[in-house]
Amino acid sequence: MKYCFGVDVGGTTVKLGLFTVEGELLDKWEIKTYTENEGERILPDVTKAIKEKIAEKKLAADEICGIGVGVPAPVDKNGAIERAANVGWKAKEIKKELEELTGYPCVIGNDANVAALGEMWKGAGEGEKDLIMVTLGTGVGGGIIIDGHPVVGAHGAGGEIGHITVRNDETETCGCGRKGCLEQYASATGLVRLTKRYFEKNAKNSILNKKEITAKEVFDAAKAGDEAALEITEEFGAYLGQALVNLAATVDPAVFVIGGGVSKAGDILLDIVRKYFYDHAFYGNQKTKILLATLGNDAGIYGAAKQVL
Repeated sequence: MKYCFGVDVGGTTVKLGLFTVEGELLDKWEIKTYTENEGERILPDVTKAIKEKIAEKKLAADEICGIGVGVPAPVDKNGAIERAANVGWKAKEIKKELEELTGYPCVIGNDANVAALGEMWKGAGEGEKDLIMVTLGTGVGGGIIIDGHPVVGAHGAGGEIGHITVRNDETETCGCGRKGCLEQYASATGLVRLTKRYFEKNAKNSILNKKEITAKEVFDAAKAGDEAALEITEEFGAYLGQALVNLAATVDPAVFVIGGGVSKAGDILLDIVRKYFYDHAFYGNQKTKILLATLGNDAGIYGAAKQVL
């Protein structure tokens, strides 16, 4: 039997999984991410965790075909990054360092691309080779898979869906330094921004007037039929739908997979986005499916492992 490891490096924890090459998840666990001193402990800690698991499971060295890693940064073709602020890394040759530490072949990818690969392999996109994953969390992440391979691009910035411009009249600045990015409206923080702006202009009676506003509260209010919340989520859906329409015309995926914390809103989110998409999409994209991600927080380790294979 042959095995591989999938590693998803995040700002708080590193998630790890041991897989068979057929894609069966045999074990998963987490270790803390120590970001101090430019994240110097992260790769040695990952190495220790993997070697301990190999010993625990009594695996032979020649049974391990490699280690796949997803990291929160653009990754170049040599498995190196310029920086990954969330984990403290500056310029780092991750592939080279981890191969020296572990003695196994390593494949490094951007975490959003890797999560998309996971959903294609064993998640909502299983059976498809052309897929776009949109992750709606604190920000908006994305991964584009064409013919089974992630689109990395010339500078490692392929699939940065959150930074598609959807408004030209925006005055506030996105975290990336630009204005009018999708992330400013279709993330959890973006939905809160839309809600606050809505109530600055509208004095409507709403469930939301009495609550501390979160993305969950807005969708819960919309599910309860709250008129203001329905208008706000429609606006949210129009921005996201507009981005998907443009992506579909460019890439023509078989499926969009929507994940991240905001996707927990479920069917109401899908209904809003599908309505906008199918009303506005080019006729050649009308068969594109829009589905919710199914792997949750495990998408990263699945995709990381799939990179190796």
